[in-house]
Amino acid sequence: MVSFQAGEAELSANSAAASGLASRYATALFELAGEAGALDAVALDLQSLDALVEESDDLRRMIRSPVLTRDAQRNAVLAVADKAGLNELTKKFLGVLADKRRLFALDQVSRAYRDMLAEHKGEMTARVTSAVPLSNEQLDEVKAATARFAGRAVSIDADVDPSLLGGLVVRVGSRMLDASLKTKLQHLEQSMRGIG
Repeated sequence: MVSFQAGEAELSANSAAASGLASRYATALFELAGEAGALDAVALDLQSLDALVEESDDLRRMIRSPVLTRDAQRNAVLAVADKAGLNELTKKFLGVLADKRRLFALDQVSRAYRDMLAEHKGEMTARVTSAVPLSNEQLDEVKAATARFAGRAVSIDADVDPSLLGGLVVRVGSRMLDASLKTKLQHLEQSMRGIG
């Protein structure tokens, strides 16, 4: 049991370190994008990259691989950036991440950047997790409902988790609404245990 707790503490420390690392890189990118007048363009690039990583097992393995050399990672990620038509600032940033062996933190950097942009625009970020990808119309409905709940403008950071089975989990700041089928079934199971 002690080794499990030590492993859990190490994992938590690694997550905290990665989060701090992502925040520093996101801040640097945000400042550069602000100076270049490219805040929204970089956000769209990061969103495109997130989607590409989500769709491609090969790309996901490449950015997380500790075995590939810096040059191999750099060349691969820059080829992807060129093919995706990303702007020069984003490409240079990806090159820096590859050179520093930090591509593994790209998703956290992207999320931190979007949070900074939302705050800059006076918005809150709502993290919406669904069992299947939501359509643009569904995202607009969730955005409007979440904005009414939060009492201010909201940007949506959507994610997919098939284990939810159905429904949504919405996090706004420290508040969370869990309307997933998975949670409903867990509650039903707990209440059924009380009957028997």
